[in-house]
Amino acid sequence: MTQLKGWVRENSTLIYFLIAQFVAIGAAGASILAYFTKLETRVSIMETRGAEYTVSRMSKIDERITVLEQKINTNEDSIKRIVDALTREIGKVPK
Repeated sequence: MTQLKGWVRENSTLIYFLIAQFVAIGAAGASILAYFTKLETRVSIMETRGAEYTVSRMSKIDERITVLEQKINTNEDSIKRIVDALTREIGKVPK
């Protein structure tokens, strides 16, 4: 027993260093585990909400496209009327 105590006293720096390494490795392992758990949670949430969110977003985009197409058609009709009116004044009717 006295030999063990003597060895511990002589190599106390080594023992503290090894204990610190085990603590650092444990902390790194816990950090990595927390990161992967958080990442998996995010992926799971995206998989759950993703399809629903994408469908709602696509329907909003479709609505915007429909509105833009209606405005384009209205503008085309207005431009045709203006061109018809101006060409009638000149005396040329477009075919």
